[in-house]
Amino acid sequence: MFQLAGLLHARGFAVTVFHARFNAPDPSRHPPYDFVPVPEGLPAVGPGTVVETLEHILALNGSLEAPFRERLSALLEAPGAGDEVACLVADAHLLTLVDVARRLGVPTLVLRTGSAACFRNFMANPMLCDKGYLPVSAESQLDAPVRELPPYRVRDLMGADSSSRHGHDLMCKLLSRAVEAVRASAGFLLNTFDALEAADLATIRRDLAGVPVFDVGPLHKLSPASSSSLLQQDRSCLDWLDAQAPVSVLYISFGSLASMSGADLAEAAWGVANSGQPFLWALRPGLGRGAALPDGFAAATEGRALVVSWAPQEEVLAHAAVGGFWTHGGWNSALEGACGGVPMLCRPCFGDQMGNARHVEHVWRAGIALDGGGVLERGAVEAAVRRLMRGEEGEGTRARARELRSRAAAAVADGGFPPQRRQAGEPHPVAVEICVRLRT
Repeated sequence: MFQLAGLLHARGFAVTVFHARFNAPDPSRHPPYDFVPVPEGLPAVGPGTVVETLEHILALNGSLEAPFRERLSALLEAPGAGDEVACLVADAHLLTLVDVARRLGVPTLVLRTGSAACFRNFMANPMLCDKGYLPVSAESQLDAPVRELPPYRVRDLMGADSSSRHGHDLMCKLLSRAVEAVRASAGFLLNTFDALEAADLATIRRDLAGVPVFDVGPLHKLSPASSSSLLQQDRSCLDWLDAQAPVSVLYISFGSLASMSGADLAEAAWGVANSGQPFLWALRPGLGRGAALPDGFAAATEGRALVVSWAPQEEVLAHAAVGGFWTHGGWNSALEGACGGVPMLCRPCFGDQMGNARHVEHVWRAGIALDGGGVLERGAVEAAVRRLMRGEEGEGTRARARELRSRAAAAVADGGFPPQRRQAGEPHPVAVEICVRLRT
């Protein structure tokens, strides 16, 4: 969201940010923007399990409706403001706020921060249920291919990890509401680019006839340089990387929200330690659900490892010393890994991460997936790290990752509009389309 805001602000738009309390941004880090807190009236503790997360999102929609309407109305009623508001950009999961904006006469662009392939999964969910792929009835079903949605297996689908009928129903409701929000919008924004997901984007455009679809990514490459991280970054790791050999370091980060058991954390740690590979680990507080790195780990990796609480990921992935990226497979991380030309080892946890990991390994062929769900084993981790970082297989994966980097560079060349589709002197298409569609 902040990367998109930066992109639009750089092209002349003023930005007002409506936000709830959970993961609230720090206004001091974004001085050009106006911030409007919207009290959600929900417990301060964040959601835990997948079912709790689904329930939280749906509850958030209801609790935000009245206070958001009040604050948006106040903005529109300010002297001269009504004519200046071009649009609301809303997350696809906030259907209620899209409806509020529409009733107040504000055009809405809907943003999905996942991949185009993932949104195809959203749209296909009714079909997947009708054909018996979901809900999953037996563990033996998980590795069955989804013939209508390659390269997915059942285990890669959104909702395949719902272990109860209640969880399945919640997931279906959430996906249906997201698709409804997109269909009701004045335009659909995706943080991806055509050279990465051409077929999926073409399918979405066909199935969303009448709704303009803008592949505006990779946003982290297009947006002006300013951190959108919600966590404090330790930039000392860049100096440490400067002292390492080229393409020698495995960078490890499991994102800002995913977590793992203490047992998985220990197995991951010993697997990396036993691989003998130099590594930089962005070990976020809370990743191990209260567990710490195992005793003896620091001594076993002394001289070839650095552990920090958080890292400037885009800069790390662009560093010449980094030769591999162990990630949870969230879309931001997968996209940043692809744009950095870094081969990936994916250990997905939940949600769209399963499908992202499947694409990294089987479509982009730029990484290796360690299937989520089971307990990590240090031997499997050690073997995967060695495959990724060394030998002929690692070189092939690295070459394909470099090809993804080239595609990303072409996608953002000339301000994000491929030269063959742009006349000399023509403005950037995103700004033009938003202005034309929403101001006329």
